[in-house]
Amino acid sequence: MTHLVLDPCCGGRMMWFNPQDQRCLFGDMRHESLIVTDRTHKDDGTRAIHVHPDMQMDFRALPFPDNTFYHVAFDPPHLVRAGKRSWMAAKYGKLGDDWREDLRLGFAECFRVLRPHGTLNFKWNETQIPVRDVLACTDVLPLYGHRSGRLNKTHWITFIKP
Repeated sequence: MTHLVLDPCCGGRMMWFNPQDQRCLFGDMRHESLIVTDRTHKDDGTRAIHVHPDMQMDFRALPFPDNTFYHVAFDPPHLVRAGKRSWMAAKYGKLGDDWREDLRLGFAECFRVLRPHGTLNFKWNETQIPVRDVLACTDVLPLYGHRSGRLNKTHWITFIKP
């Protein structure tokens, strides 16, 4: 089956209704299972996180030709500060010091592999980096968005490829 959708930062596929949906190609840099500290989850204070993409890839240099996918779900790491063995770092990943350039490249790659007029859904939690600073990493204007989460810090933003 040809994949219609790309998720280049799938992590544990937590946002997907069906984490095995065959219409999507799930990618991530990581391929691992971790046991990390999360005192809110189990009596022993641990939680397992499983990141098993269909294909390992770096969202900054996607291994696909231009105009490949109808839709991209872009949910990159949003943390710059997190402990090495923390639940948050394991669940979401962590950006490097040059996060602006990483996200600039990520947006550019996601738009490059989208077909003309394809859609990109971008998810961002602004706990550490404001969404306005992230949106400055692309020249493409968003169509619409929605805030969610307990503190209204998670943004779901939709773009269309020009």
